[in-house]
Amino acid sequence: MQDPFTGKNTCIQGRVLPGAEARARLQDDHERRLEALAHLGAAAEKCDLRAHSDPDRDLVLLAEDEVALLESSGPEWAELGAAIRAFRTRLPLHRLDDFGFPVGVEHPLEEPNARLRYLHSGVEASAFVAVHDASVYKFFLPRDEHFIGSEFGFRRGDETVLQADAVLGSYRALLEKLLLVQALGGMATEVVAVTPEGIVVAKQTLGEPLPQGDDMSRALPAELIEIPSRFLRANRDHPRLFFLPGGAAGERTRPFLVADLHARNFVRCVDGALRVIDLVAAPWPESGAARDSLITDWLARVRADPDASALGGAHDDEL
Repeated sequence: MQDPFTGKNTCIQGRVLPGAEARARLQDDHERRLEALAHLGAAAEKCDLRAHSDPDRDLVLLAEDEVALLESSGPEWAELGAAIRAFRTRLPLHRLDDFGFPVGVEHPLEEPNARLRYLHSGVEASAFVAVHDASVYKFFLPRDEHFIGSEFGFRRGDETVLQADAVLGSYRALLEKLLLVQALGGMATEVVAVTPEGIVVAKQTLGEPLPQGDDMSRALPAELIEIPSRFLRANRDHPRLFFLPGGAAGERTRPFLVADLHARNFVRCVDGALRVIDLVAAPWPESGAARDSLITDWLARVRADPDASALGGAHDDEL
């Protein structure tokens, strides 16, 4: 089926949960989009453009014909042109009026929209429900010009090895977050567009919200690993370690810190299951305090055994 706003293929329709094959395609699409952004960034650096695009906003908004006149001047520019076009296939540019919002007003998302019904707003995004089929569309607005969403920044802690604090995020971090929601078995999530204003539009299956304040500690996705308190403290709910599967065999490869797993970031689906719809995350740091020998040893052991203790040869309840 086609998305009514973009005309692109979609597997999300209202409350209907996509099957395993469709979810696998969604997961692959998230992965390929991040790879295309990384390739675009590398190609821009070869043309001395990268310094002007931190943290990724300028790259994300490049039009397909942005460097067309320069592509014949050398292989670097030809590579950049190809990288832009490849990325645009993974994240097309669409105007807000394509989604039914009015043009020529200061705050279009706050204006009446006959095609999208307002649902709620958070720090990062405003959510709407499509009138035609009840799919959820989330509009992630840029903040402080070049930033969008949230991610974790790491520093050495006062009482723990690491302190993780949520900070303004990059476009790469937002796309990684949406990948992680999908990878954790969360609500099926598509990235459908970015607007010329830098607003990223994502689409999710509709679910029923949970009461604010519900205890989620026993309902977190099974793939999440509890982090020993001596290693990390975070300023968001339920910080956990997650190894993003990768490679042909789906090995547990890339470690991420995942948190902000409170009740309002879960919904109940038509099959009765709870699924996460949002979170805050960041790749686990590889330098600084994160190179602490105890943390390095623990990461190696929990990669193979999620129940491994903080210290080798000891149970956590004995420490």
